[in-house]
Amino acid sequence: MDGPSPARLYATLVGAVLVVAGIAGFFYSSSFGAPGEVGDALGLLSVNAWHNLFHILSGALGLLLAGYAARQYALGLGLAYSAIALWGFAIGSGDSLLGLVPVNTADNLLHLVLGILGVGAAMATPVKKTQAEPAT
Repeated sequence: MDGPSPARLYATLVGAVLVVAGIAGFFYSSSFGAPGEVGDALGLLSVNAWHNLFHILSGALGLLLAGYAARQYALGLGLAYSAIALWGFAIGSGDSLLGLVPVNTADNLLHLVLGILGVGAAMATPVKKTQAEPAT
């Protein structure tokens, strides 16, 4: 198990927040359409069931990996969320990724912040050194 680190903190906190946000998002929209019925969580963030499910899965992965692969999770999720944010900015507010996941400017900004924090947490966490095997 890894010790405390920025990546472990990111994996634990962001993972938990994403799971809770994904579950809460189903109260705004549970439509699995393309993009189907879109709700505005907290009046800001466009969500549907696909968006909610993605948040639950990516958050649960963070909670699962926080103890032994937090740096890899933080870097991977950070890069993925940064790419998703840039993609969202490119297609514009009110559109959807792959015709399934609705996004707007607030979503894109949140994804960009999560992406930058993830990459930053990964870079601030030292790479684990493996012990060299004894010479025979």
